[in-house]
Amino acid sequence: MKEFVKKLAAFGVCSVGLGTGLGVGLGATTGTFSLSPAVQAQPSTAKSTEEQNIVRVVKSVSPSVVRIEQGRGLGTGVVIDSKQGLILTNAHVVAGASQVLVRSKGGQQLEGRVLGTDKEIDIAVVQVKTARPLPAAPLGDSDRLEVGQTTIAIGNPLGLDQTVTTGVVSALNRRLSRQDEQGFIQTDAAINPGNSGGPLLDSQGRVIGINTAVLRADGAEGLGLAIPIRTAQQIAQKLISGRSERKTDRKPYLGIQFTGFDEKIARAYNLPVSRGLMIEAIDPSGPAARAGMRPGDILVRLNNTPLVGSLDLPRLLRDKKPGESVTFGVVRGSRALTVKAVLGEAP
Repeated sequence: MKEFVKKLAAFGVCSVGLGTGLGVGLGATTGTFSLSPAVQAQPSTAKSTEEQNIVRVVKSVSPSVVRIEQGRGLGTGVVIDSKQGLILTNAHVVAGASQVLVRSKGGQQLEGRVLGTDKEIDIAVVQVKTARPLPAAPLGDSDRLEVGQTTIAIGNPLGLDQTVTTGVVSALNRRLSRQDEQGFIQTDAAINPGNSGGPLLDSQGRVIGINTAVLRADGAEGLGLAIPIRTAQQIAQKLISGRSERKTDRKPYLGIQFTGFDEKIARAYNLPVSRGLMIEAIDPSGPAARAGMRPGDILVRLNNTPLVGSLDLPRLLRDKKPGESVTFGVVRGSRALTVKAVLGEAP
């Protein structure tokens, strides 16, 4: 078991002690290029099956993608509810504003009211009222994503409206610090200033994430980050219902670092369960330690909800409060245990 824990560290560590911060340096370069004769000779109508699908997805979803302006700032949003005129975007796109200008692909200019923001997760909901409802984009399930899947981003980078880029899911549950409240979807689809708040789509045209940031460093590129749509939906529901003061909430704290695993890894290390969350490290004075949890324990259930993916535990704890009692299903070696823990307050 100890060997497994050490090797899993190479895959990345998740932490539960909710809160996030992300600093991003943004920039852009330009250049010139010329087409080779071989490229020029290709018939313009020839499209592969993959290209045909991307074209279909873009035509279908792009009317749901809007441009959001406030002051000198510019970003992107995606319509998630046509009847109510609800648009999902990043909190930093609408920062400090109660009203924003929304421009649709069809040329409508609409006044958008900011219903609420969650600065820590970086999600905001904007509402517009119009006689011609904007079409809503279909939402996918970010919990079912796999590394290598196709990604399509639509947004307004550097003010260039309806720009489309493609790539793959480069990594899942990417955390940049131990304090990050949720893991990001990492993609190599080009993400630039102005893409923030726009949709990251799968090959079926379903929104799987909300593009939020790009990491830049000398010699590095293709490091875009998106908030999983399941997380964004959960926050959006609270904001729509008027619960937008989460910044003043006391946040729950369990005091563990963990790594998720799947059936393939479970078979390779002869683990007693096929899926779960392996505790890698534990705060010796935290709630988990007080409840009797140990490094090497496998968490398989929180109350009555199975813990399957790495995003499950942070999402479920987000609705809990410090002082609340929760029950974990734990596998320790060959034994199945029930462990009760009283959540603490995040430091």
